[in-house]
Amino acid sequence: MLEIRPTCENCNKSLPPESTDAMICTFECTFCRNCVDLLSQVCPNCGGGFEQRPIRPDHLLEKYPPSKNIIYKPVDFKKHEERLKQRN
Repeated sequence: MLEIRPTCENCNKSLPPESTDAMICTFECTFCRNCVDLLSQVCPNCGGGFEQRPIRPDHLLEKYPPSKNIIYKPVDFKKHEERLKQRN
């Protein structure tokens, strides 16, 4: 089951459970769409791609609440760009 993390790891923007702006990678690293675009659609943690995070139906939020664990690790965009160049 997805954690449904509450914020973008890079900019700390709020991403509530119903947000269509939340994007996740295969390890559920969570970023907003704007940061994903700045990251060239590549996760800075695992190197994978992003997909829109599914929205958990309201009737399941009480039984399966979203995470309150905030992961805030602003990306070093210079290092990220260097890693992207090495991949190509």
